Amino acid sequence: MTDFRYLVVGGGMVADAAARGVRELDADGSIGIISEDVDRPYARPALSKKLWTDPDFSWDEKVDLHTEETGATFVLGTAVTAIDRAAKTVTTSDGHTHGYERLLLATGGTPRGLPGLSPSDRVLDYRSATDYRRLRELADAGAHVAVVGGGYIGTEIAAGVVQNGARVTLVDPDEVVGGRMFPEDLARAFQQRFVDHGVELRLGRRVDHGSEHEGGVTLTLDDGSEVSADAVVVGLGIEPATRLAADAGLTVRDGIVVSSTLLTDDDSVFAAGDVAEYPDRILGTRRVEHVDNAQQQGRQAGRNLADADETYDHTPMFYSDVFDMGYEAVGQVTTKLRTVEDWQDPTVTGVVYYLDDDLVRGVLLWNVWDKTDEARKVLAEAHALTPDMLIGRITP
Repeated sequence: MTDFRYLVVGGGMVADAAARGVRELDADGSIGIISEDVDRPYARPALSKKLWTDPDFSWDEKVDLHTEETGATFVLGTAVTAIDRAAKTVTTSDGHTHGYERLLLATGGTPRGLPGLSPSDRVLDYRSATDYRRLRELADAGAHVAVVGGGYIGTEIAAGVVQNGARVTLVDPDEVVGGRMFPEDLARAFQQRFVDHGVELRLGRRVDHGSEHEGGVTLTLDDGSEVSADAVVVGLGIEPATRLAADAGLTVRDGIVVSSTLLTDDDSVFAAGDVAEYPDRILGTRRVEHVDNAQQQGRQAGRNLADADETYDHTPMFYSDVFDMGYEAVGQVTTKLRTVEDWQDPTVTGVVYYLDDDLVRGVLLWNVWDKTDEARKVLAEAHALTPDMLIGRITP
């Protein structure tokens, strides 16, 4: 059995940030990172962004996070199957046991799949660098790639792949690409970029089932039509990986429930990242699946593993770059809420506010940069703001 003072389950960006957070307070305590991934922690957003659009964006310099600088010990390609909280040990899929003094659960999420299809060399759930490397091989060979899901990851992948010479079909249950997030005119302008770049759109359609065969994959849609492609990228979001925590008797709702210091029911066990349901000081209890949260929450978890006992008080942002358009956002960005639009140049540069009963719950900064602190201020002061006070409040 190998014992660690600090043990992290999960090898993503949270793990890197946590190891660095530990080292801010404890230079010598042993750190272990157990990950199902075969690669050490890396900058996951690059898998759907810069690696496709910037030929000078190198893995070693820009993507690999070099977590080994913290002195952490890595156990890669291995899953944790059980936690014994009384003994303060975890058991892995290879039958080994590892002890801990403090444990951080950064297990992320499990991708939602498609009926009839399992992950393979041609069916990619696109959660890892291995998936990127395989999709890059296919795209470089000019393959036809079907992307299922028009959300955050799906749109970035469709844009990245088509800009690298492959043929792309995007299957999206929305009638307009981006229709769940953006006001109608903006969503149509967003969709037009995909049309302009030659992406075939199959809108208002869901995959009923799929089948993989020699040389390709066939998707049967809910209207009976078919899409045949060399490969499929599934971008339907994730389910938080909470089973390990639940089996250990920790409280789980939408995610692993943690306090403002990221502590679970067990005073030796913390959780952070995609899997953690935490109290946001502005927006209330929530679970966030974006990189800013992974980095900031991971660092705070690491510091608290090392006895800082500090509140996580950061309200995270998220961002996306697709073709020549990009945005940053804070809070809830969904057309289930009412919107107030403030454009300098319609659908090109401006701010969209998302309101619930006249209370601002989200801010979208469309081609408006470095204003996320101002967006957080709007959210924090929302009770004192009326809709007519929003126009001109944030300017480029």
